Amino acid sequence: MSKVSDLQKESMKMLKETSRTFFIPINCLKSNLKHTVASAYLCMRAIDEIEDHESLEGEAKHQLLLSISQLLKKPFDEEAYASLIRPYRTVLPDVTQRLGDWLRLCPSEIVSKVKSSTSEMAEGMAKWVNLDFLIKTKADLDEYTYYVAGLVGCMLSDLWKWYDNTNTDQELAIAFGRGLQAVNMLRNQDEDSERGVNFIPEGWSREDMFQYARQNLEKADNYIKDIKDRRILLFCKIPLSLAHSTLNALSKGKEKMSRDEVHEIVEQVKIEVNA
Repeated sequence: MSKVSDLQKESMKMLKETSRTFFIPINCLKSNLKHTVASAYLCMRAIDEIEDHESLEGEAKHQLLLSISQLLKKPFDEEAYASLIRPYRTVLPDVTQRLGDWLRLCPSEIVSKVKSSTSEMAEGMAKWVNLDFLIKTKADLDEYTYYVAGLVGCMLSDLWKWYDNTNTDQELAIAFGRGLQAVNMLRNQDEDSERGVNFIPEGWSREDMFQYARQNLEKADNYIKDIKDRRILLFCKIPLSLAHSTLNALSKGKEKMSRDEVHEIVEQVKIEVNA
């Protein structure tokens, strides 16, 4: 087995460990695109783990994220990256420590786009870490959700364009990521509150946040109308359908959907897309 094949296998294992939600749709893609999306997702997950880290101090997060952003703007220097994270090796997860591996898996024709989106995400995360995630207005919420999720939508649109020349609307791509993130914020509101973080703007009710999520998910529904490739459509519809269903469950007072409900939704989406 070649080194690339080893890395591809390890990336899918890492993906399954870090995001069961995205592992399912990514696994539906054709091999080349599957491994490309997996590597790109893991690059973003690598920095997300720094932003969300429970024991790292804010200043350490801020400096790490800014430094990684700068490293990604140039040919990636693995030695410089190893030196940067060395003081934190005992606390950073493998997905973060192996950022160089995930970049190496990304095809040369598209890796610059992945690096650019990940760099912008890291810089934005650094800003909001420095602000202690203090979201006061809808504009703040829009900016934060753009950095942590809207950029995922932009990156995916770049990958669709590279793969089969699929053109999608960038603003709708941002809404796709933003809508999924808003649902996560609603689902994790109590947990976030316990760690002293509140993503709901000042003066907003929980219902206002529901409306924000619904508006972005509606745009996400329009985003996928431009996608003709059935496997890419399936990739997008699975998390989108789960987000819609999770939002409905939360609005009825349920904490989350059951595993059986998730499985049923995934299977129904597969039937619809392949009909």
